[in-house]
Amino acid sequence: MSELFPKAATYGLAGCHTCGKVSPVALGHCPRCGSHLHLRKSNSIQRTVALMIAAATLYIPANLLPIMTVVELGDVTENTIVGGMITFWKSGAYPIAIVIFTASILIPLLKIVALTWLCLAATGKLHPSPSMLGRVYWFTELMGRWSMVDIFVVGILVALVQLGNYMTITPGPGALAFAGVVVITMFAAMSFEPRLLWDRLAMLDDTPSPSNPSDL
Repeated sequence: MSELFPKAATYGLAGCHTCGKVSPVALGHCPRCGSHLHLRKSNSIQRTVALMIAAATLYIPANLLPIMTVVELGDVTENTIVGGMITFWKSGAYPIAIVIFTASILIPLLKIVALTWLCLAATGKLHPSPSMLGRVYWFTELMGRWSMVDIFVVGILVALVQLGNYMTITPGPGALAFAGVVVITMFAAMSFEPRLLWDRLAMLDDTPSPSNPSDL
């Protein structure tokens, strides 16, 4: 595989992570923008795992704590993500309930699981096919775009629904925890070095297969 598809790193070339210019890594800095050149992100797996642990820790309070507090004529109601989803489902607003479940519960969890799977593949703990690796990484990048739906909704409600003594809506601690989950998983995806996956595949292809006992 390494002979059929030679890598830029084999020739000492690195793509600048700022402007994209390919230059010899021996230069140390990109001749176009001056950014530091490196073949692979340093400590990529360690940083990604640390960020995922932090995101998984925040995921629990994000779903248990109230995401917003509604005060209507003195009546205080605290709504969690799960509670809001159940309320919409019982009221017949099934599309909204499905969107909340998908964007606020399912997608963050799937992103954490997918990044964990990619880290295991990059470290050689798993040996999936190249096509599977590409699909999982693409899916991870796609999921990140739909992770802030609840935060946008709460922000819009807080900005619009401020009716003095009649009704006010304020964000709760769950919104802060959920925003932390989204932001941290975004940083985790950015810190992950996908080229480590292809380096691992190249190492597996270059490893000689064990001898057949029947040939001995």
